Order: sequence, then C-alpha cells, then structure tokens
Amino acid sequence: MITAGIDAGAATTKALLFRDREIIGYRIGITAFDFPTAARNMFDELLASCDMRREEVGNVYATGYGRNSISFADKSISEITAHTKGVSFLFPEVQGIIDVGGQDSKVIVVEDGRVADFLMNDKCAAGTGKFLEYTAKALEVPINDLGGLALSSNHPADITSMCTVFAESEVISLRARGITKEDIAAGLIASIATRVGVMAKRMGLKEHVAFVGGVAKNGGMKAALEKELGTILYVPSEPQITGALGAAIAAQGNR
Repeated sequence: MITAGIDAGAATTKALLFRDREIIGYRIGITAFDFPTAARNMFDELLASCDMRREEVGNVYATGYGRNSISFADKSISEITAHTKGVSFLFPEVQGIIDVGGQDSKVIVVEDGRVADFLMNDKCAAGTGKFLEYTAKALEVPINDLGGLALSSNHPADITSMCTVFAESEVISLRARGITKEDIAAGLIASIATRVGVMAKRMGLKEHVAFVGGVAKNGGMKAALEKELGTILYVPSEPQITGALGAAIAAQGNR
C-alpha cells in the first residue's frame, strides 16, 4: 500500500509518500500562512516528481499546525504522535526526541516506539526557529550561516534576554560594543540550547535522543545541545520530514 503524510507546519509544509518500509519521495515548501494551498501544492508536486497519480495513493494523513485545514486528508494526527512514529522508524532505539521548529519546540519521551510523555513550548518564540530568524536578521547574516558562525567562535557572548524583541536590541548593542558576529551567534545559539536543554532534562532525556525539525540543520545548534545534554544526538539526513513520515506510517494502519 502507498500512503501519504502531510505535515502542515507553521513555517514549512512537508509531503511524503511511503510504501511498506520505504520512503518513495518527499517535498518541502514554504507554508506562507496558507495551509490548504501549501499542502495541495506540495502533494501535487510530489506526485508529479514520483510520476504517480492520486488514485495510486491510499490513505492520506495530515499532521502539524494546519492539519485540520487539509480537506483532502483522510485523517489528522497530532505532531507528537507523528514525530514519534517517524523518528522511531528511522531510529528504533530512540528514547527521546527534541523537535525545534519554526514556531515551537517539543520534547518527547519515547518508550517502545510510542509516546510516553511530552513537553511543549508554543507560547513564546524563545527556543524556536523564529528566534533564530529574528536574531540572524539583527546580525545581518543569512540564517543558514548562523550555525557556522557560532562554531567558529572562541568566546560566546552572554545573551541575557530570551525575549525575541529584546534579544534583537541586545544583538545591536553587542555589535556596537565591538563583539564579533561569531561570538554573538554562539551566544544566541547557546541561549536557545540552554532553554531547550532545561525542557529535555525536566523530561529525563539522557541518551538515544533524536534532534529533528528545521533547526536541526543548524550545526551550531546541534553542537550546543550536545554539550548541554552531554550526549550525541541522532539527526536524520533530512530532519524536517519526520512528522510527514510518521503521518504516512500511521496511514498504513497498525504498524
């Protein structure tokens, strides 16, 4: 059976096709505040790239912020469940998941491939990709370069504010004092790692922890989290698709 998973995230929308125990293909695109259109576009592009017709796909399950707005989906499931299924498929030994996305961060405790407990930060931009986006803008560097800058720092700056608005002002103030972009980037990333690390430690995550979401592509963030938690994190080759993967796996039935 071929199934599809649609992860309608706040920042990006992911579509994935799955057959038995194989990922057939996937697509990632910007949501742009229009969940239904982004989901439809990603799904249509995915079908075209895989040279498939809609009739060849069985169940389509949706997850993510906009999951309930995806009218062509057969069912929706929570992001917590979807990420757990997706990550457990990739890393069966996993015991915990850290998901840092554009608008929220989640810490999930996993037992035997199932959700045992979870903690979510969705009330504040601190500890999310949005925080990195705004502060990268204040530094006048592309967000994709922020991790590399941080890794080249020898003296990370002390970032005292975790409020996005005030952190932007603090970045500007640090630059005015002559602090390098490298040290500011390292300080920003360390501050997020500390915040997410507090959540992970509160949930008792110690080892066999996966790091997923768009921010997992940031090498500086991965290194900072590993230092904070004292463990090596598992990162999928494409860390943004685990939610869509989990939704597609769920659409396969009891697997």
